[in-house]
Order: sequence, then C-alpha cells, then structure tokens
Amino acid sequence: MNIRARIFGGEWIEESLFRSKDPKGAKADALDSVAVTRDFRCRCDSRGEDRHRLLDERARLTFNDRTDEVELINLSGGGAMIRASIDVMLWDRVHLHLGEHGDVECAVRWIRNDRIGLEFAHETRLDCAGDQLAELLREVISRSFPDVQFGVATEEDEPVEDRFDWDDHRSAPRHPLVWVGTLYHDFEMIPARVRNISATGAMVECPAPIRVGAQPLLQLSETVSVSTGVRWAVGDQVGLAFDKPFDMGLLARARPLEIPNLRPRSYLERAADAGELGIDHWNYLELSELRAELEGFMKR
Repeated sequence: MNIRARIFGGEWIEESLFRSKDPKGAKADALDSVAVTRDFRCRCDSRGEDRHRLLDERARLTFNDRTDEVELINLSGGGAMIRASIDVMLWDRVHLHLGEHGDVECAVRWIRNDRIGLEFAHETRLDCAGDQLAELLREVISRSFPDVQFGVATEEDEPVEDRFDWDDHRSAPRHPLVWVGTLYHDFEMIPARVRNISATGAMVECPAPIRVGAQPLLQLSETVSVSTGVRWAVGDQVGLAFDKPFDMGLLARARPLEIPNLRPRSYLERAADAGELGIDHWNYLELSELRAELEGFMKR
C-alpha cells in the first residue's frame, strides 16, 4: 500500500500488508500430505502410550553374553529409551534388567548417537522349566481356547526337537499370550499387565504409582491370587516378590489375552512397506501352530 498516494491523492494500488504464503504441497484436508524428514521409518502407532521421563535411573543391558550398565531416559508401556555406548544394530535382541524379576526381552527399534530405542516383547514371559512350560501352555490353550485347531504340517516342516529347545527360553517358541490381573493396594483396584512371572516373583505394568515396600495383592482370576511385596518401581514397571512360592500351573485357570494382529494406521501403511510393519520380527506362533508344536513335544 502506498500511504503517500492514499493521503494526497494520485494513483495507488490496494495491496495487503502481509504477503500470502506460497503453498508447499500441503492439503487442508489431508494431514499426511506434509512430508516429515525422518532418520527411520515409523513401524507402529505408539502415540497413545504414556512415557515416564526418568532422572538418574540406571539399569543393566545384556547383549551377546555381555552385560553393561545403561542410563534409562524414559519408559512407556511398549518399551524404553536408553543412553549407552553399545555396538548394536536395528532388530538386535537384548535383555533389559530393571531389577529383581525385572528381566524383559527387547528389540532395538532405533539408534541415534548414544540413544537407543527398545521395544518390549509383547507376550508374558513364563519363567519355568521346559516341561512345565510346555504343559502349562498346552493346558491354557485347551482350557481357554478350545476351538483352536491344530496347525497343518507340511513336508518342509522341521521336527519339533530340531526347531526348538524348550529348556532354553531364547530358542523356545514364542506364544501370543498376555496375562493381565488386578493389584489391590490402598483400597484401590489397579489394572496390571504381567510382563513376566515365575514361582518367586513377577514384573507387572500398571498405570498408578506404587511405593517400594507396599504389599499389594495380585489377583489373576477369581480363584487365583497371590500376596506380594514391591521390591522396586521404575516408571510404570513394578517388581513384585511373592510371599510364598507360586504354583505356575495355576496360570491355566486365568484366561490370558491373545496378542492381536497389530495393524498400523493407513498413513503409516503408505509410508512403509507392509512387510516391515507389525510384529513379524518377533516370530510369534499362532495358537494353532503352537498347539501342534506342544503336542509334538509332549509325545517325545
């Protein structure tokens, strides 16, 4: 706008004080039309998970039979961010030790400088002997999922004893089952997801803070409950020690949840190849396949 021409007369052109921005290809009705530069691809939708920022929290990480101390930066329901000088690569399997009964298997999802993003294994880890583990899973499937049929074997399938070592948790078949329960603490009922469980203790994930030294009751079903003591708490992960040995066979009475077939949002499907999404890298067996493997193992 020419102010002098407007005041004293003369030719002038009406112009806006602010120039309009040139469009960069973004569409008003399409959120995914804006390209965001990333060093890695998003492979799951984790925005709904609460992240617990931590200060001066330490943990141990085991990789290739070597254990190092690392710094915990934050924890969420699906994983953790750590700071460490460890030579790992994407999709490497590591074990994060948060405390007593706090061993959780993870996969490396991203690496940036000295920060590493870890994804927690999705199933509940059952720490017991191979024979007991096979019998427990077999009873759980028969009791809670009676409609599951046996997987169809092919001529290319390897014998069960050649594919898995049930006495070695690292090579035992992965099951798609998650046990959940309720923590009764200070007159509150707190939902809890069991990350791992053994005869002496468990690691659970719960949304409410629980102080170390508390003695909550962990209820896994209407007929299965166990008295516990809180040994440690980091973010939303809590380590429990049982007051007396827990009979792992009782887990068959508590119906677990089956891990769903995780599907990314549509804009993530367009941003990455379908084969790189989901939980394929964990090599989970479907219940029908697991049942067939269990039957083969029990007949050995």
